[in-house]
Amino acid sequence: MDSSDAIYKGLKDAGINFIVSVPCVNLSKLLNLVEDDPEIQHVPVTREEEGIGICAGAYMGGAKTAILMQNSGLGNCINALKSLTELYEFPLLMIMSHRGTEGEGICGQVPMGKSTAKILEAMEFSYYKPETKEEAYENVKNSWEQSQEEGKPVSILLEIKYW
Repeated sequence: MDSSDAIYKGLKDAGINFIVSVPCVNLSKLLNLVEDDPEIQHVPVTREEEGIGICAGAYMGGAKTAILMQNSGLGNCINALKSLTELYEFPLLMIMSHRGTEGEGICGQVPMGKSTAKILEAMEFSYYKPETKEEAYENVKNSWEQSQEEGKPVSILLEIKYW
C-alpha cells in the first residue's frame, strides 16, 4: 500500500461517499482512485469555497463528505468554513496537500505552508499531520466521526515528505 492508497482506504473505511476536489499534483493518484470508485460521487470544482457549499448540500442530502485540495486553497474558503460548516455544525473531512513545507520547490507556496496550521488553530479546527501511511490511514478513518462529534471540519495535512 502506498501513500495514496492509505488515504483512499481511510476514506473508504470512514464511509465517505461524496468527495469534492480541486486539482493538485500531489493528490493526483488519490483523485484517480476516487474518480474510478463507483461508490463515491466525485465532483471536481474550480474553487475551494464552491466545494465547501457543495459538500454542505450533499451532507444535508445524507452524504458523508470530504474535500481534497491544496492548503493554499484554505485561504479561499475560510468564510465558508466558519459561517456555513461551523455555524450549522456540518461535518467535513478536509484532505489537504500541505505545500510550502520542507522540500517545496516553489517559493510562492512557502508563506501559506508556514501559516496553514496556525490558521486552522485560529479557526479552532482539529487537524492531523501524519508522517507514515499507517498514521494517515488511521487519521483519515477516524476523522469523519470526530468531525461529526465536534460539528466542525477536521483536516488531514499531507506534507511533501509524506508523499
